[in-house]
Amino acid sequence: MDEAIDIAEVARATGLTPRALRFYEARGLVRPLRSGGGRRLYGPGQLARLHAVVALKRAGFTLSRIAALLGDRQVDLAGLVAAQLAAIDARAAELAAARDLLRAVQSRLDRREPVDVATLCSLIRTGDTMMEDQNWKAVSDRYLSEQGKADFAEAAKAMPADFDQAAYSAAWTELSGRIAAALPLDPRSAEADALYAEWQALLAPFARIATPEMATGVTRLYDDMASWQGEQSPPFPAEVWTFIRSVGEARRGSAGES
Repeated sequence: MDEAIDIAEVARATGLTPRALRFYEARGLVRPLRSGGGRRLYGPGQLARLHAVVALKRAGFTLSRIAALLGDRQVDLAGLVAAQLAAIDARAAELAAARDLLRAVQSRLDRREPVDVATLCSLIRTGDTMMEDQNWKAVSDRYLSEQGKADFAEAAKAMPADFDQAAYSAAWTELSGRIAAALPLDPRSAEADALYAEWQALLAPFARIATPEMATGVTRLYDDMASWQGEQSPPFPAEVWTFIRSVGEARRGSAGES
């Protein structure tokens, strides 16, 4: 295909929506040409780059890694592939651990030992919680200052005894799922503003107790999510965090202009 085609034709050819194509353009992943009338046109070079973006995304790379890979020819592709394989291996290890647990329970059932649903759920929760706590500590320690770690320890002691962590985590999962489904989204839109307000409301329990060291460490942690998500599953996708950051920046820009 030697002739440039417009965004509608690209959408039909790739299965991507025009909205997704504009989002990729906003992230600097593709740079379509412009007609005299301002229409986006994709020539062979832009289409090849777009296909590379889609292929890398399907391979599991984050958009930030894809941008770095395609924007800098000096990026260590072998290292990126190795890191992605490590992430897949980590997920495979989690599945293997779950399989081993279920096999152990199945063995007890085969021997007609009593294992009710509550016991099974308790075993799973205990194993998951221990692994998750250990993983999170190993990851977060890299981003928190010594003061930040001490502040988090004190904050944990001050948490109300009736705080429902499971319900709180479920609320984050539900909200981040809705945000991910809405992307790509203009950070200055009314919909983005409403989702950002929900995010801030859900963040309020942390914001009330967070010291500057805690807030700085957590921001650094999620800004660098691509580096550790193979070790620990993040509570929300990197794209959701990038979107929330962009809405915050848009708000601060608007406040500065007023």
